[in-house]
Amino acid sequence: MNLVKKLVLGATALGMVATATAAVAFEPSKPVDFVIMAGKGGGADKMARLMQSIVEKEGLADKPLVPTNKSGGSGAEALTYMKGVNDPDHTIMVTLNSFFTTPLRQPGLKVDSMAFAPVGRMAEDTFLLWVHKDEGISTFQEFLAEAGKRGNKWVMGGTGKNSEDNIVTDHLNKAFGLDIKYIPYKGGGAVAKDLAGKQIQSSVNNPSEALGFYESGDVIPLVAFTNERLPLFPEVPTLNEIGIGEPFAYFMQRAVVGAPGMSDEAQAYYTELFTKVYASDDWQKYKKSKSLMGDFISGSDLEDYWATQIERHEKILKASGAIK
Repeated sequence: MNLVKKLVLGATALGMVATATAAVAFEPSKPVDFVIMAGKGGGADKMARLMQSIVEKEGLADKPLVPTNKSGGSGAEALTYMKGVNDPDHTIMVTLNSFFTTPLRQPGLKVDSMAFAPVGRMAEDTFLLWVHKDEGISTFQEFLAEAGKRGNKWVMGGTGKNSEDNIVTDHLNKAFGLDIKYIPYKGGGAVAKDLAGKQIQSSVNNPSEALGFYESGDVIPLVAFTNERLPLFPEVPTLNEIGIGEPFAYFMQRAVVGAPGMSDEAQAYYTELFTKVYASDDWQKYKKSKSLMGDFISGSDLEDYWATQIERHEKILKASGAIK
């Protein structure tokens, strides 16, 4: 074999090795800690466990994702846990908007949302106003009249304090002169259960959390806090459509993030993994059936989205008096 041919073959072999090395730059060497910053039965919990099942069903990873619920302090427990993990390359988390609001409300946590690794936003979840059928209320206008009459005896249940549900409740109080009492729960599943059991008078559950009780006829949706009617609830008007009060729409991110300090190689691995999860038939069916919106975004696009959401939530929390 002449020298030129040896050099060419050698260079080709080196290129193949380099390509193979890049392709397997990171693979989990043990089960992956899959943190859920909310309680069991809520939208985040259901989403995380579905993604776990898709990874297992499709054989997308050699090591399992192990879901762990950390719901304390409206996400503070999960955020501080993630901040202090010893192995960031094997620790990921499913987030809500408390990913933005809790660090703003609790600066003492010293948690920087932008320090997390942007793996992928899987969807944006939606909110509807729900009441029990026995309230005899069928329109938003009737809700305003009844809630206004009962004052703080009208109780809204929601996930967490100064969280997404609390923000929507604060908007209703401020925009319509109501005095609804807000009671925080650890998860949306418990909220939906208590509304169905008539322990509270209303909720702003995500569709995935209330759907079972809606299908059984226990609860009814009055209004959607979206820009357009939801395909799953075509008969339910949006708040903007009703034309009462100022325009208002609110969405919640459903994203997967890596722990602060995660390597670039691990981040790339998880982004590829959840890109496949997003593209799966099971995830697309789930998105449609639960009225989830939004495309998959990752990397710098997801970081830009976070920056915008942090700015927006800072304004919302200041307006409500939750922060100064």
